[in-house]
Amino acid sequence: MFQWIFAIVGYFLYRLPGAFIGYMIGRMVDTLQKSPAVFTTQQKATTEKVTPADFELHLLSLCSIVIKADGNVTPTELNYVRNYFVSTYGVNKANAIFRTFNEVVKKREVSAARICTYLNQYTRYPVRLQLLHFLFGIAQADGSVSKAEADKIAEIAGYLKVMSRDFESIKAMFVKSADNAYKILEVNSSATEAEVKKAYREMVKKYHPDKVRTDDEAIKKGAEEKFREVQRAYETIQKERGF
Repeated sequence: MFQWIFAIVGYFLYRLPGAFIGYMIGRMVDTLQKSPAVFTTQQKATTEKVTPADFELHLLSLCSIVIKADGNVTPTELNYVRNYFVSTYGVNKANAIFRTFNEVVKKREVSAARICTYLNQYTRYPVRLQLLHFLFGIAQADGSVSKAEADKIAEIAGYLKVMSRDFESIKAMFVKSADNAYKILEVNSSATEAEVKKAYREMVKKYHPDKVRTDDEAIKKGAEEKFREVQRAYETIQKERGF
């Protein structure tokens, strides 16, 4: 029907050439109208969300990248990952995740950039912050975070579009230094008492577990751990300064 309507309009505008062009455009419109699958596919592309299975497999893939970063895969690190997944998801589900990982992921190269691009589309910023917290926990499982592991997590943070100050705050929870408490609160050690209190209030709002809306138990636990670290950092500064 549309081809004739467009053809008539085209004829009045540009005579025969216009009629021909109008007819072809009308046919295209008719074809699209008769093929709702085209629109359905597009709608799925915009409304699709990461499934729990996808998320867990991507999380495990990032774990493998961090563990292999320093070229020294220790049993302690592997046990940390397995125990964390078992305690979070249960034995049966954890074993299923690891089977999929062994069958699929280990047979091809794991790309941190590709995984993070995918996660950026389907996860909120607070969830991505907790991912970094989880990865640092794995790196520290053998007693300390090596430079290679920290650098690899920094690279992943870049792919996840995490701001530098947020990355440094999380890193300070695992890589200790003299002014760790200040780094966690994202302030300088020269900050005034009022600035420290303000920073703490902002961090509480930013990292409260309720901000992390996810069905993934591992990320929820990470959010709770990070929130406790923020509280510890503030309490440490309080004791140092006596306020």
